[in-house]
Amino acid sequence: MHSYDLSQWILFFFIYSFVGWVWESCYVSVKKRRWVNRGFMNGPMLPIYGSGALVILVSTIGVRDNPALIFLLGMLAATVLEYITGWAMEQLFHVRYWDYSNQKFNWNGYICLSSSLCWGFFSILLVKVVHVPIETAVLKIPEAVGEGAALVLSVAAAADLTQSFNEALDMKRILAQLEESKKQIHKIQDRLKLASEDVVEGYRRRSEEWNKKKGSRKAAYLERINMNRQERTRQLDKLAERAELLLKEELPAKVEGLVGRERREELAAIRDSIRQELRKMGARTDRSYLHAAKHLRRNPTAASERFREALEELRKFIDS
Repeated sequence: MHSYDLSQWILFFFIYSFVGWVWESCYVSVKKRRWVNRGFMNGPMLPIYGSGALVILVSTIGVRDNPALIFLLGMLAATVLEYITGWAMEQLFHVRYWDYSNQKFNWNGYICLSSSLCWGFFSILLVKVVHVPIETAVLKIPEAVGEGAALVLSVAAAADLTQSFNEALDMKRILAQLEESKKQIHKIQDRLKLASEDVVEGYRRRSEEWNKKKGSRKAAYLERINMNRQERTRQLDKLAERAELLLKEELPAKVEGLVGRERREELAAIRDSIRQELRKMGARTDRSYLHAAKHLRRNPTAASERFREALEELRKFIDS
């Protein structure tokens, strides 16, 4: 195998990143039945394929005439790269851009046996077939032209990577906010449920007390309780389900008077929690949502253990 200079290695990286993008985009588009600009970056390149091709070429330099060693060394090198890349990206963004958890013989979902075997066969195909004409073409490029092309492509890729990295951070931030908001709403629902039960119990307890003191008012008061109890309970349940409508003025003044100061403070705290969640939702800009949705659209197989529900919620946003 020829000894390459730095600009030639860079050109190989971009060529194979583009070839990988074409393959992945076409494959995923056929499965999704719509065009998908696949990959972490906006431009037509998948760095994992470019990096994979380079580590295969480097690891098999001395054994290019031995297909068995090409398969073995290429498979090992690409598998290690895939694992490290998948692990690092999940640590940064808390999202798995590929996930083999459902595949047999996987390791932490980052790699699996079938994927590694594919890398092995791809290594033979790359070294023996694909790289031969590409190597010939790149070696024919004049040195000055090759260096200029490598510089231009590197600058463009750096700009794209910066934008894509920011989009990934936007998605991470939106997912974290959605997950935290969901937890807070669940807490509010639980607190409101308890408050609702206390309201009903307050009616019952006060009715019994008033029955002992003022028997003549029993029938009229219980009639009002029976008429309003279910309606008030449904109202409170509805408010729990739709947190944005939970405002203090919707709670009947009579209920507040019956349940006492402590319960009024609890209901006021619930109201304040809801308003805080509404302010948080208002702080999420459309731009951040669009960036997150755009990034997820390019990575439809992304998964996240930490933000599972939030990721599904965001996925519904882009599919609607």
